[in-house]
Amino acid sequence: MTETLFGGPTLPPAYPERAAWGTAQKLRAWQQEALDLYFKSGRRDFLAVATPGAGKTTFALRVASMLIESGAVNRVTIVAPTDHLKRQWADAAAKVGIAIDPNFKNSDGQHGRGFIGVAVTYAQVASKPMLHRAKTEAARTLVILDEIHHGGEALSWGDGLREAFDPAARRLSLTGTPFRSDTSPIPFVEYAEDRDGIRRSKADYTYGYGNALRDHVVRPVMFMAYSGQMRWRTSGGEEMAASLGEAAVTKDVTAHAWRTALNPTGEWIPAVLAGADKRLSEVRRSVPDAGGLVIATDHEAARAYAGQLKRITGESPTVILSDDAKASEKIEEFTASEKRWMVAVRMVSEGVDVPRLSVGVYATSTSTPLFFAQAVGRFVRARKRGETASVFLPSVPQLMALANSMEMERDHALDRPDKDDSDGLFNPEDSLMADANREDKASDSLTKGKFEALDSQASFDRVLFDGGEFGTGGEVGSEDELDFLGIPGLLDAEQVGTLLRQRQHDQLNRKNRRAPAAEPAAPVPAIPDHRMLMDLRNELAKNVAAWSARTGTPHGVVHTKLRTVCGGPAVAQANEEQLQSRLRKLQDWFIGRK
Repeated sequence: MTETLFGGPTLPPAYPERAAWGTAQKLRAWQQEALDLYFKSGRRDFLAVATPGAGKTTFALRVASMLIESGAVNRVTIVAPTDHLKRQWADAAAKVGIAIDPNFKNSDGQHGRGFIGVAVTYAQVASKPMLHRAKTEAARTLVILDEIHHGGEALSWGDGLREAFDPAARRLSLTGTPFRSDTSPIPFVEYAEDRDGIRRSKADYTYGYGNALRDHVVRPVMFMAYSGQMRWRTSGGEEMAASLGEAAVTKDVTAHAWRTALNPTGEWIPAVLAGADKRLSEVRRSVPDAGGLVIATDHEAARAYAGQLKRITGESPTVILSDDAKASEKIEEFTASEKRWMVAVRMVSEGVDVPRLSVGVYATSTSTPLFFAQAVGRFVRARKRGETASVFLPSVPQLMALANSMEMERDHALDRPDKDDSDGLFNPEDSLMADANREDKASDSLTKGKFEALDSQASFDRVLFDGGEFGTGGEVGSEDELDFLGIPGLLDAEQVGTLLRQRQHDQLNRKNRRAPAAEPAAPVPAIPDHRMLMDLRNELAKNVAAWSARTGTPHGVVHTKLRTVCGGPAVAQANEEQLQSRLRKLQDWFIGRK
């Protein structure tokens, strides 16, 4: 069998970019494994779950080529979430000799001559399901359902898909992000009951981020978290202040502090954008065409961020607004250029491939697991071995938890109670695709009620990578921040981890050198300094949290082990010397010293 349908050019394993380090003529191992399983199973329906950037398009088009060549199908329909993705699929298919019409409209009735099939959107199918059913029945049709989780977003969409494609000869469903968390069944997805009686989606093949990272298929992602002091005025006229990401505050306070940080008139956003641009400059030393993306909450913020980036870089960024008819063209132009920055209103969130994106700023108030995974997925596509990705984000609990669970896989579950859960994962009223392509409205949880951001200050908090946390904070522009911004842009995952640990070791050493030396003959104060003790307890708690995140050991177990090794009472009763001893022991653990 030839490499392509009609002897044309081959498709790289990671279309639309060039193949990674010399693999252009071959499928990646996971793609070949999934392909073998597909044809071995002989199933009419097949669900492949693969992390963003792994090459689902290449896998699906190889399946299509082989089915066409064998005569099993003679028509292909590709269903995608957006118009931009329709064209992207058509371009990819053309590279392997499959002619797909992405310009087909329901009113056309028939696609153009010379095409073997069409690319349509989920909304297009839902609006005229009987038209698409007639086209499906008229030929032996393979239906490729890209990002199939969108099939559960609305009852009309799910019903339309079932009506239109029930007669299909084959259906290949693809997704690269966690499934929707409501209880609406997704068409053509198989569900199996677990031990608790909950029906969960069952994938035929799964290739997660952890596996892809080990195979060097995707980039390692460093999350650069920034905290800082925020001040705002509530609807009642009360002025409030809080540290961004502070643990001992309510959800409302966290939400308002987060919103204050994202306000373009404050100092937090300019400081984070400047840090992200420094990081981009470092990456471009070894990856000259590396680009950055800022994901904004709304049009006003996007324009303001673009203005700030122009002042920082001297170059006008590409701005992608969700109501811009030329948005797709602008994305394509940016993809082919070497411009530094693009700013988007939540639009470049899923499936849109700009492989040179290496640095991101998560400047949106959206915190659902699906949207976060889609957003991070824009930066993980590997073009050559060693490229890294860096995502800058506010240091708030919701985002920290999502960043620390990059390798977590979630099945779609039915039979759950229809209620709002405290973690926001199981909201049956979510319409995430609509959210991804429009700005936040007044119903957003962070924009309810009157609110006035007064001022914001940024500080570097920490780096999250591979489940661990690195760094003990620092002022913007400090050596502590620049240490992490200056990490080389070409490193594999193991090298990134090693370098992060070294940078943290250096930072801890600097902090110890800055601390004034205690005079040996000085008497012990009769009255303890309660402020100093509180600072030491906070520093110990932060370091224990970092060690807990790295090792998976509960915080309480870490504290108990420190007491066993160093002696002394519980933290609340420990004196300065005992707290310092535990901090030194933690430092030893971080650098591998027992």
